[in-house]
Amino acid sequence: MMQEDGKKLPEDKVDESRPTEEIADSEDAAAEAAEQAANDMDQEPDAPAAPPENEVAGEPDELAVLTEENASLKDRLVRTLAELENTRKRAQRDREDAQKFAVQKFARDMCEVADNLQRAIDAAPEEGADENTMAVLEGVKITRAALQQIFERHGIRVIEARDQKFDPNLHEAMTEIDVPGAPPGICIEVIETGYTLNGRLLRPARVVVTKAQSRSAGQRVDTQA
Repeated sequence: MMQEDGKKLPEDKVDESRPTEEIADSEDAAAEAAEQAANDMDQEPDAPAAPPENEVAGEPDELAVLTEENASLKDRLVRTLAELENTRKRAQRDREDAQKFAVQKFARDMCEVADNLQRAIDAAPEEGADENTMAVLEGVKITRAALQQIFERHGIRVIEARDQKFDPNLHEAMTEIDVPGAPPGICIEVIETGYTLNGRLLRPARVVVTKAQSRSAGQRVDTQA
C-alpha cells in the first residue's frame, strides 16, 4: 500500500505453514468419511437379487407359453388331418356303393322277368308237344340263359337254398312242414329264387323249411330196466 507521502508500506508477512495444515486436515476428513461409509455398508443388509425379467410382475415364462401353444396347434392339426382322411374314405366308399348298387331297383325288377321265364319253362310239357311249341320253349330257355349271364356279369348271383341250412339273412320261410327223417331247419323246397347284388341281399329266397319233429302222443316209452 502507498501512503500519501509516497512511501510504500511493508506487506504483511505470508503464513507459509497454513496451506500444508489445510491439506492435512482435508486428507484426515476424507479418510474418516471413507471409513464411515465402509462401516455403514457393513451394517446395511444385503439387497435381494433382482428377479429374472420373465418373472417380473408375475409374467409367465414366454418359452413355456410358446411350447404349450405349439403342442396345442400340432394336436389340432393331427385331429384335422384325421377327420379329412376319414371324410375322404367315407366319400370314396359312398361313391363305390353308389356305383355298385345304383341299379338295385332295376335289378330287382329284372329278377321278376327271370322268374316269369323260368315259370314258362316249368309249365311247358316235357313230351307230346309239337314242333312249334318246342321251338318256342327252346327260345325261352335261350333267353333265360342269356339273362342269367347278364346277371352274373353285373354281380347278380342266385342264392342256393335247396337242401341248405335255413339262414335268416338269405332265406324267408314261407311255411314249415314235418318231414320224417329230415333234420329241422332245412330248406327242402324253393318257392321263389333269391338273389344277391355284389354280395348284398337283393331279394331273399322264399323257401319251405322242415320243423323239429315232436313225439307222437301214442308213442310209449320203455321204462323197464
